Amino acid sequence: MPKQLRVAAYAVCVRDGRMLLARWVAGDGSRRWTLPGGGMDHGEDPYDTVIREAEEETGYAVEPLALLGVDSVLRSHPRRLGSPNDFHALRIVYEARVTGGELRHETNGSTDMAAWHPLDEVPALDRVALVDVGLRLWRERPPLGRVGSEEAGE
Repeated sequence: MPKQLRVAAYAVCVRDGRMLLARWVAGDGSRRWTLPGGGMDHGEDPYDTVIREAEEETGYAVEPLALLGVDSVLRSHPRRLGSPNDFHALRIVYEARVTGGELRHETNGSTDMAAWHPLDEVPALDRVALVDVGLRLWRERPPLGRVGSEEAGE
């Protein structure tokens, strides 16, 4: 089975009781809310990745404030021609604050919308599990920088 590793960096931006999220468009056209962020380019530092990706997806300039943790997910899913793929996602999660820019939606990217959501309404959103992981890391600040995948809804 082919193996694929994807390393990505994401931002947890909370301001005035609201969380900044981007709406991810899956390959099948479904849409779910996620943390702003995405895959690292070869040779890119994760700190720079989260800044670049947040701007691409939301229009905002962000400043990472703290490394909240690292989330590791292993999945098997079919590839384009139907053969299985052993997929490993390593997700580096930062707390970040908006320092400039204006909210806008990404065009021709992996997301189609960005918006602020009240924290108490986030659990009702159609979202990826990474949102819950990010919120738990932000709220709990675990010393080892990880929350259990089972508790996070993975």
